[in-house]
Amino acid sequence: MIAISTIFIAGTMQGFGASIVSTLAVIFVILLGIFFTLGISKLLSKTILKGMPSSFVLELPPYRKPQFGKILVRSLFDRTLFVLGRAISVAAPAGLVIWLFANIGINGQSILDLIANFLQPFASLMGLDGYILTAFILGIPANEIVLPIILMCYLGGNSLVNLEDTFSIGQILISHGWTILTAINVMLFTILHYPCATTLLTIKKETGSWKWTALSFLLPTVCGIVVCMLTNFVYHIIV
Repeated sequence: MIAISTIFIAGTMQGFGASIVSTLAVIFVILLGIFFTLGISKLLSKTILKGMPSSFVLELPPYRKPQFGKILVRSLFDRTLFVLGRAISVAAPAGLVIWLFANIGINGQSILDLIANFLQPFASLMGLDGYILTAFILGIPANEIVLPIILMCYLGGNSLVNLEDTFSIGQILISHGWTILTAINVMLFTILHYPCATTLLTIKKETGSWKWTALSFLLPTVCGIVVCMLTNFVYHIIV
C-alpha cells in the first residue's frame, strides 16, 4: 500500500518535483513509524510496565559442530510449517468471508457495499473512504490483500483483483476520488494500524495473554486513527 500510494502521489504531479515529493513522503512515513515505536515504548515503560525490570543476558553455550540435517528439519517443522499452517488457518476462512460479502446482495447491494456505506462517515473523518476502511478491516488475515480488496470494491468484482500495471491502478484510484490526502493517509494507516492476524496469534502464543494481544491490536490502531484524523483536519485548514 505504501508503494502504490507513493506511485499515486508521483503520478498526480509533474516533473522532477514529483519524485522529490514522493520520496519525502515515504521518508516522513517511515520516520513517523520509528517515532511512534520509540515513543509508545517509552510511554509503556513509564506506565503499565513501570517497575518491571528488563535485562539482557547473553550466555554462549559450548560450541558444537552444526548438524545441518537436524537444523533443516527443526527449522522446517518448528518454524516454517508452524507459521504457514497458522497463516492458512486464518487466511482460508477470511477468503471465504470476503467472497461471501462480495457475492451476497441485500436490496441490490452487496454486503461489502453496505459495510462501506456504513463506515463512510467515520472513514471521511480519517481522510479515507468507506471501501478503504473496509479493506483494512477485511485485510486483518494478511495486509497484502488490502489493495486487492480495494480494487475489487471499486470495480464491483466478485473476487480479489490483482493488477500488475501500476498506471492502471492509479487511474482506478483517481476515478474513485483518491487525492494526495487519501494517499498520504493510506500510507500513515498502513504504518500505524494493527498487526496481521498471524502476528497477533504469535503474540498470544509468546505472551500467553489475551490482554497483551488486545493491547497490541488497539494501541497502534488508535494511533493510526488519531494521526489520520489530525492529518485530515490540518489538510483541510491549509487547503
